[in-house]
Parts: sequence; structure tokens; C-alpha cells
Amino acid sequence: VHQDLIGYLGRLRYRTSYGQNVLKHLVECSHIAGLMAAELGLNVAQCKRSAFLHDIGKALTHEVEGSHAIIGADLARKYGEHPDVVHAIEAHHNEVEVHTVEAVLTQAADAISGSRPGARRESIEAYVQRLERLEEIAGDHEGVDKVFAMQAGREIRVMVAPEVIDDIEAQVLARDIAKQIEEELSYPGQIRVTVVRESRATETAR
Repeated sequence: VHQDLIGYLGRLRYRTSYGQNVLKHLVECSHIAGLMAAELGLNVAQCKRSAFLHDIGKALTHEVEGSHAIIGADLARKYGEHPDVVHAIEAHHNEVEVHTVEAVLTQAADAISGSRPGARRESIEAYVQRLERLEEIAGDHEGVDKVFAMQAGREIRVMVAPEVIDDIEAQVLARDIAKQIEEELSYPGQIRVTVVRESRATETAR
């Protein structure tokens, strides 16, 4: 790695993205890309290098106009990085059409590292919007009485009217809600959908 690039990488030790340290993210991406490259019989060193440098542009986003992917690619090109590495950097957010395996693995490693549970924090606004949308999705179904988002949005508890929804329909409802969440929301990890159908009989002994 060129000496000047090392300096830019050093800046990323003090940069975070949604609470995730950018330099640690790059190291993690490099390991992930290397493992995938080895499994596929590809050039491991090239794939690791592409993933390791993909966010280098974030060291300059406060100084230079443009997206970090394009800034990073220009920086890598300036310091003599391989064209495939440059392409992986500029294409990792699809601002340039992907046409190499290294670029695809860089995207995959970036997504895996960023979406790992606990790796990143959501903004308060995005977090609240996600919880509200979860409750809306479940509440829009027929027979739903109340909906509660629990465990920071990792589970939703759906209370249904027992006279409207039977046991079989409750299972179908849980599956339908989970499918709709998968299609409409972006979230780290998993979200458990629990449908509760409660029927009570009360009598008083005198």
C-alpha cells in the first residue's frame, strides 16, 4: 500500500458510519472477501485488497465534493492501485455498473459487515419509523386487535380477535405478516412475528 494511502487509512480510525468504526469495518470486509474468494478459487489477495480499500474515500469526503466511492476510486487510481481494485471501489454502491467478480465480492463483504447484528446504530428517527411501520403492517390485516413492537423491533406481538381468527388462520397470518415485512422493510438480523389468539371463559362461584 502506498505510504500516502496508509495516511488516509489512518484517518478512518477516527471515522464512524452509523456507529461502526470505518477502519475496523474495512479490516472485517477484507477478511470476509478473502474467505469468499478462497471458496470460489479466485485471487484472494486482490479481493481482500479491494474490500479493504473500498471506503478509503470517506477520509476525504469533508474536503472533496462527491460520493466517497468515486473519491476513493480516484485516490486509488492516483496511487497506482490495480484497475480491478479501482473498479471495486467505485462500483460498491452501484454508482458505476459492476463488471468484475472482485467488485461483487466487495459489495457482498460490505453488506455482511454492515448488517451484522450490533455492528451499526440506526438514527432515532429511522428507528422510530421502522417500529411504526412494523405495527402498521401487522395492524392492517383483518382480525388484528392490537400490535406491540418488542425487543427494539426484533419481535412483534400481534393480538387477534379469537372470534374472527381461528388457530389455522393465526398461523397463516403470522406467515403473511413476516413475508410482508421481508418485502417492505430493511433491517439487520431477524424479526420474529408472534400471533396471540387468546380466548377466556370466566364464571363466578357464589
